[in-house]
Amino acid sequence: MRFSIITPNYNGARYLEQTIRSVIEQGEDVDLEYIVIDGNSTDGSLEIINRYAADITHCIIESDNGPADAINKGLQLATGDVIAWLNSDDLYFPGALARVRDALDGHLSAAMCFGDCSIIDEQGREIRSLISGFKRMFFPVSNRFTYQCINYLSQPSLFFQRAAVQRAGLLREDMVAAWDYDFILRLWRLGHAVRVGGEPLAAFRWHETSISGRNYAIQFQEEYLAAKEDAGAFSPQTWIHFLVRWGIVGAYALMSRQRKNDGGS
Repeated sequence: MRFSIITPNYNGARYLEQTIRSVIEQGEDVDLEYIVIDGNSTDGSLEIINRYAADITHCIIESDNGPADAINKGLQLATGDVIAWLNSDDLYFPGALARVRDALDGHLSAAMCFGDCSIIDEQGREIRSLISGFKRMFFPVSNRFTYQCINYLSQPSLFFQRAAVQRAGLLREDMVAAWDYDFILRLWRLGHAVRVGGEPLAAFRWHETSISGRNYAIQFQEEYLAAKEDAGAFSPQTWIHFLVRWGIVGAYALMSRQRKNDGGS
């Protein structure tokens, strides 16, 4: 089983080396194809990429139209049996891909695989453990219906069977922040998901300049519209998602206000 991991990057030098190292170290346990797509960074990212050139299978350095465009370039290059992307501020934990391989073994009809994902801050400290725990509550009842109601899967800990990716098509580049949710909804139509139990596979880094940090209101609006299109305007899933969306946006707004009151800490 071969893995194709894609890292899109644009001026992400602050965390990029940690991301790259967390990917290439997986190659000790699995057959790994690593694809890096850089949008002509100007912050030192290219020096970091060149430092690890021997461990990067394919590297494209050219202007793009954002992360979805960059990931689509990687998807079209990928040759692995299992495909995933890891953004340039996130990371895999040691042995993550080997655990995914073992979980997917014998599940040829599965469209994807998922596991737990930590949330970390700029210094790599775990934060928002209550949010992570809330998402884990849905793992035992994970299915397409549940996912239409609420996005409880964290993208860094998602892995996709190549055959399902080819049938689902590329990411939507007209979306600001929820192109991954839309993509996963399409994958649910093509097969079930296999869960990897135990410790987190990956860590999602939350910071003010991340996509979800800047655009969370837009993200949840796009997710609602994607769920509505997938499940139907008058389906119970859509109504549940509508209510959940405003609850989450309200919670994020309160957290943002609290950070400002605390001086941004």
